[in-house]
Amino acid sequence: MSIQSPSCLADRIEDLLPQTQCTKCGYPACRPYAEAIANGEANYNQCPPGGAEGVARLANLLGKPVIPINPLNGLERERPVAFIDEKLCIGCTLCIQACPVDAIVGAAKQMHTIVPDLCTGCDLCVAPCPVDCIAMIPITPGKTGWDAWSAQQADAARARHDKRSLRLQREKAENDARLAAKASAKLKEVNAEQATSPEQQAEKERKRAIIEAAMERARLQKAAAKDSTS
Repeated sequence: MSIQSPSCLADRIEDLLPQTQCTKCGYPACRPYAEAIANGEANYNQCPPGGAEGVARLANLLGKPVIPINPLNGLERERPVAFIDEKLCIGCTLCIQACPVDAIVGAAKQMHTIVPDLCTGCDLCVAPCPVDCIAMIPITPGKTGWDAWSAQQADAARARHDKRSLRLQREKAENDARLAAKASAKLKEVNAEQATSPEQQAEKERKRAIIEAAMERARLQKAAAKDSTS
């Protein structure tokens, strides 16, 4: 019998996760958690949104016994949806930045609101709010885990999360390119400066060193980011 590769197994594990992207498992998203399970770096009982049914599904896939959810990762509960008290919202956008599935609508210094059908109940928007105007409201009385969440909802949440991740990567790349161009232009400007005294030459060299150091840090950060995704 052939042995599954970790990447193939991670794909199958990810398909069994609820895709709430809540980080309660201890990983930044569902995919990294799936990879950690496949690599033997994480246990398969660390996903409270999946509940006991989720643990059973993973145990069946992995050929392991069904075990309780690790309480350190949280408790199985009725699925909540975030609610923003719009009278208190100050439009800081911190909740929008925290939402992993783009379920919050708003703009800087404007009132924000949750799109209930898109919210996964991950709780990630609650802590960053500086005015405590976000509450998690249970909407599936008596139903928890996969009884409160469908495969269709999971697939839609994963698609939104992946789309958001790609957008953030693109925006970061565009911003990095703008900064690199700005630094290059500044370096040319410094190189073109006329230095007629030792003091002016020293100042010119100081500016050049600062810019070149910043450009090198940016290059190393870009290389490290590329290595982490390869």
